[in-house]
Amino acid sequence: MSYQKRTALALASALAGTVVLMAAPAAHATVVDVDYKCKTPIGDKSAVSPIDIKSVKSGGGYRLTMSFQKGVSSSPVELGKGAMSPSAVIEVGGADSGQVQVSGAPNSAAIPANTPIKISDLSGTYTPKKSGKVDFTAGVLTIKALGTTTTCTPANKPGPSLQLDVTAAGGGQSAPDDGGGQLPKTGPLDSAVALGTLGGTVLLTGAAGVLWLTRRGQGAAGR
Repeated sequence: MSYQKRTALALASALAGTVVLMAAPAAHATVVDVDYKCKTPIGDKSAVSPIDIKSVKSGGGYRLTMSFQKGVSSSPVELGKGAMSPSAVIEVGGADSGQVQVSGAPNSAAIPANTPIKISDLSGTYTPKKSGKVDFTAGVLTIKALGTTTTCTPANKPGPSLQLDVTAAGGGQSAPDDGGGQLPKTGPLDSAVALGTLGGTVLLTGAAGVLWLTRRGQGAAGR
């Protein structure tokens, strides 16, 4: 095989490696509108809040953070600083099942009467029991304030705010891929940065291989 053909094959292999890496992102996050129906001490209330769930790898699990972009429910009296404590459930589906309990800090400032209650970010830890694509969906929200409890339940069957491709300790059981052959999607920023780095690594490796073959070919020609 000529040196030119070996060079072309090395470059093609490097580019193919890039395509394989870009075809296997691990996360898909989206903001989902959740229609909460709340049972409060003074009657029923409702509010729609966009919900965002993010994840950060932590040891053998993931640290999940649930964010509310709009306030939900309200209080007929002012809630002083630290008077309100929120918590929620994130429903786990797909390859795995169960619930993740998340909680947040009490309100850092007073909440005026009859205004939407802004919920702080809620966090908790998820440890995979099975391997595969796992969905995370907003579940019941609980607000405790001034000795009362308000329970807000999603009424519109919201879709997942986050999907992760996870691996359980010891491997677990992989769920069948029902994606119909489509490539999984990723978030616009974090996955792009990660894939760009990985793709760059493969291309640099490929370039090094081409350079080595070129030098080898030149050395052989000089002999």
